Amino acid sequence: MSANFEIKKQVVEEIKEKINNSKSIVLVSFNGLTVGEDTELRSEFRKNGVEYKVLKNTLVRKAFNDLGVKDFDDDLNGPTSVAFGSDETGASKVVFEATKKYADKVSIKSGFVNNAKIDVNGVKALAAIPSREQLLSILVGTLSGFPRGLAVALNRVAEQKA
Repeated sequence: MSANFEIKKQVVEEIKEKINNSKSIVLVSFNGLTVGEDTELRSEFRKNGVEYKVLKNTLVRKAFNDLGVKDFDDDLNGPTSVAFGSDETGASKVVFEATKKYADKVSIKSGFVNNAKIDVNGVKALAAIPSREQLLSILVGTLSGFPRGLAVALNRVAEQKA
């Protein structure tokens, strides 16, 4: 076998590992980004714990097919980059914001969450979900509101009887 074939085989294995280790994946179409815009976009991905790579469509298709996922064959055409998220919403949020900022240059192709393909609307819906930290702060605020209200009510009852 040729050395080139072995290198491609190794890259496919690395992509399969990234797919298995990611909680979410977003396929992104990019066209005409300047170097500065691309650098800024990559910086946003890094800040949010998302690995962003431009990979060969055939190698990504092969990796998905090896994992038994055939849904992405149509999406892996033209310039494609892949955002591998460490959580379910991080990659979607960054890509969605990028589509707003670079409207004519960046677009969402599809996503992959919980071993299922999601369409553009599914990626946008994921982007709208608050982060884990935001959800926890909402929960803490909600839970702390009840004891505080109870304490105020008991205090008023005690003041009325006194």
